[in-house]
Amino acid sequence: MLQNHEIPKGARLYFGKTAKLKRDIEQIASEIFYSKGFEEIATPLFSYHQHRLMEDDSQIIRLSDEKNRTLSLRADSTIDVVRLITNRLGRSTEHKKWFYIQPIYRYPTHEFYQIGAEILESADISLMLSIALQFFKKVQLQPWLQLSNIKIPELLIKEYGINAEDLKNGNIHNLLHTEHRWMENLLYLHETEQIEDVLEVVPEDIEAELLKIKEAAESVAYEKLIVAPLFYTDMRYYKDVIFRFFEGNLTLAMGGEYRAAGLEANGFSIYTDYVINLVKGE
Repeated sequence: MLQNHEIPKGARLYFGKTAKLKRDIEQIASEIFYSKGFEEIATPLFSYHQHRLMEDDSQIIRLSDEKNRTLSLRADSTIDVVRLITNRLGRSTEHKKWFYIQPIYRYPTHEFYQIGAEILESADISLMLSIALQFFKKVQLQPWLQLSNIKIPELLIKEYGINAEDLKNGNIHNLLHTEHRWMENLLYLHETEQIEDVLEVVPEDIEAELLKIKEAAESVAYEKLIVAPLFYTDMRYYKDVIFRFFEGNLTLAMGGEYRAAGLEANGFSIYTDYVINLVKGE
């Protein structure tokens, strides 16, 4: 029997002190973004295009418009921010730096609040990394920072016959037993200082992508930093260096370089709900 007070599993309810904490966290982020020259955008809840850029489109909640065309609830903000700025607002603004504070929705009833930002026509993630670090310092959190490069697993799959599912699932046994002896070096590469040694044994195309991770690591002065060259994400738009802030099993923020609507860009999202839980000490 459905009770009057019940809410769907995965939905969010904030009230009292927690609602105020959520608002304070969002205010901290917006002040940082405005100080860095960003402007705010709120994208529509409904979208025609999200399924095209998500590898696992089973997460999308689908509906129909008045002509029975398929649309979906917003499952990712990055896709629509770039698409709308370039295709719909391009004639009315030349601004390249945008931030948003809004929820996304995943099948069947999962609701996630996000704070995020995008810089169009820029592939330099150093500013985004510095903003994320500034935000976490303001909310008094010090999560781990992971740096990866999506081109490395893509090269391993396309050029070296590594099974995509083994990378996605972190199947260490299979990854260690390939014909490429240097896979072991990649698998156990976790610290920036180790990169130089690994460069000596990997192929040139992998070497070039590892150097990008090294450059990103050296652009930030942060102690809790690890590198993860084999990290694989299901977001199709990421094209190069990506970063992830995490604590335990929780991803608190994620971003990097990508291509969308024909443009090079970079950005990141903060997962507000998880940040709230950690600030509260939960």
